[in-house]
Amino acid sequence: MWKSSIKTGGLTGLKTTWTLGKVIFPITLIVVVLQHTPVLPWLIKLIEPLMGVLGLSGDAAIPLVLGNFLNLYAGIAGILSLDLTVKEVFIIAVMMSFSHNLLIESAVAAKVGVKLWIMIVVRLGLAIFSAILIHLVWSGGQDIAQYGIMHVQEEQVTGIWSIALLALSKAFYGVIQLAIIVIPLMIGIQFLKDYKWLTVFSKWMAPVTRLLGMKENTSTTMAAGLIFGLAYGAGVMIQAVKEDGVSKKDATLAFIFLVGCHAVIEDTLIFLPLGIPVLPLLIIRLVTAVILTLIVAAVWKRLDVKHERGIA
Repeated sequence: MWKSSIKTGGLTGLKTTWTLGKVIFPITLIVVVLQHTPVLPWLIKLIEPLMGVLGLSGDAAIPLVLGNFLNLYAGIAGILSLDLTVKEVFIIAVMMSFSHNLLIESAVAAKVGVKLWIMIVVRLGLAIFSAILIHLVWSGGQDIAQYGIMHVQEEQVTGIWSIALLALSKAFYGVIQLAIIVIPLMIGIQFLKDYKWLTVFSKWMAPVTRLLGMKENTSTTMAAGLIFGLAYGAGVMIQAVKEDGVSKKDATLAFIFLVGCHAVIEDTLIFLPLGIPVLPLLIIRLVTAVILTLIVAAVWKRLDVKHERGIA
């Protein structure tokens, strides 16, 4: 049976890589090119006046734009290039934990059937709301942040062909990195299915998913997003939606939860070198995800009841 599991899982992984690669490659290509044009600096200048409302200096626009258009690593590279207070770094970290890699991860969510505008509005809304709340509630953290050791590679390229080559290489590397993660992951998931371990896991997760207003067949989607993140976990999510019969409602609720709290290990530990408390960051993400999902599930249920009564 194990040979069959490897073959089936491998083929599924390749198909999923192809599906996601068609999203990741062009978006990465475009963003890297834009990074070497006046477009990103223009965007940074555009949002600088809004920074004061969030409790940030104008320079903080740099990591926020880089983090949202590229990824957390680019955002952190932007932070390391600035002299910011501990409070500012913490606010930026919370914002970027909710809203980063916005174009790719939102496009991936659309592949699962979640409305694109819902993902963007929820992620940006959480980022802005959390920043304002922290700014109003926390009066400390005024010392200049002391960054730990973190290697930041700045690639200086000039000329159309050099920029094009860099963009192509980064886009290609993004797809290869995706394949390296997704294919073994799909093989592992196939083993779990074939040996009935996934059914056991779904039963363990059932109380949690029910509490959040979802059916127990959403457990695989939730686990993938929590561990691997929205972009890399999307392969499992897409497959779970197809094979496990996850409804559009449950898929949307799962993604709303994962918007608040995904890739909990990597996206938390990555901020350690910035000298900020990461445990509060994790707690904020988890609590926000639970509360937001419960609210949306309750509203959705009430609307369904009204709709049923209207039909009756």
